[in-house]
Amino acid sequence: MSSLLVDQFSLCPGGITVQAPESHPWYAVRVRSRYEFVTSQDLRAKGYDTFLPVYRTHHPWSDRRQKLDLPLFPGYLFSRFNSRDPYRVLNSPGVVHVVSAGRDFVPVDEVEIAAIQRICSSGLPVEPWPFLQLGRRIVVEHGPLSGTEGIVIGLKGKYRLVASLSLLQRSVAAEIDREWVRPLR
Repeated sequence: MSSLLVDQFSLCPGGITVQAPESHPWYAVRVRSRYEFVTSQDLRAKGYDTFLPVYRTHHPWSDRRQKLDLPLFPGYLFSRFNSRDPYRVLNSPGVVHVVSAGRDFVPVDEVEIAAIQRICSSGLPVEPWPFLQLGRRIVVEHGPLSGTEGIVIGLKGKYRLVASLSLLQRSVAAEIDREWVRPLR
């Protein structure tokens, strides 16, 4: 992604976000492969609030290594819109559909979106993580993720906070210090 594009999107180390009014819930929008950035930009140009969480990775090419910003949830972005008038969203370039149950769009849990946004803006290393249903729920009490809830796991002698989006069955992990957390009841 070019630096101009990064500045336009106000890229945080883990996400591209636009502040959203609380008038409509967040919905998961399924997009064509590699259309996440294009669709997000088009929806914002139409006045919709979007959230496209990304992570930075190093990709080895045959002659060099390049930093790339990739979507944490490939094929998805999140947008706030009136579910009774979804036509401008559905007619945006790259949009396949909005995640739904039958004919009804299913809103994404506000707490889950807030956790992902907080992780993305924390400055901590972020990466995609397999969805975990089992595990201990915790709340972070200290550090840049203070107030964030999720599941704690151990990996290579370090602790990670895993925040999940149940609707998409996808998760994101960020490295944390053990002293930052306490279990939830």
